[in-house]
Amino acid sequence: MLQKPSGGAGRGAAATDSGLMSIGAVLNALRDEFPEVTISKIRFLESEGLIEPQRTPSGYRKFSAHDVERLGHVLRMQRDHYLPLKVIREHLAAMERGEAVPLPVVGRQRDGESAAEPSEGPTAARIGRDALLAAADVDEQELKEWESYGLLTPLEDGAYDAEAVTVALLVIELGRFGIEPRHLRAMKAAADREAGLVDQVVAPLRRHRNPQTRAHAEARTKELAGLTVKLHAALVRTALGVRLP
Repeated sequence: MLQKPSGGAGRGAAATDSGLMSIGAVLNALRDEFPEVTISKIRFLESEGLIEPQRTPSGYRKFSAHDVERLGHVLRMQRDHYLPLKVIREHLAAMERGEAVPLPVVGRQRDGESAAEPSEGPTAARIGRDALLAAADVDEQELKEWESYGLLTPLEDGAYDAEAVTVALLVIELGRFGIEPRHLRAMKAAADREAGLVDQVVAPLRRHRNPQTRAHAEARTKELAGLTVKLHAALVRTALGVRLP
């Protein structure tokens, strides 16, 4: 059996009287644990055969509690283990057959070798170039194109910060709407400016003589980063005149 998704997914599934949910309800149910999930992402995973919701006579998707559980499991394997969809599909098929299969290890590497899950968050993790290509399911040419526009930058040892996987998957998803990597240079420049602003605020804490104050700099950085991301999203929504569900 697949593990039950934590956070809102379980609550959302339980809250439906009929046992079936619309795609919007699924999105809201998953958002607590997966704040970056979108309707297009759910549709894409369906097109890849990872979930198979029912359809009403008029064509609307209806998701069962099992669908939501399975979807949460897929998203968790992408987020926590950076597994390509092909590996996830094979893993789920084995679980459905009742086989006791260990979770494959693809990402989160240090010095080119597979490593266990770190105790810290994704900012402490590294992922090798080959693992990044596998996780994003892209080829070397596409990765080089993203690098040429500054969307991804390898570290000094040639590996990448684990957040590179998130960036890669979002670049791919935007590409399905006709937004090419070259169009994203302005977004990268804006992100760099926002990061510079946060760094200006936190820099005095990092240089402080008191070790506790220096340690506090990381927490303050995360807090400010979260606020800037929320502000950026709100400004984009305001500029477009849209409300997200």
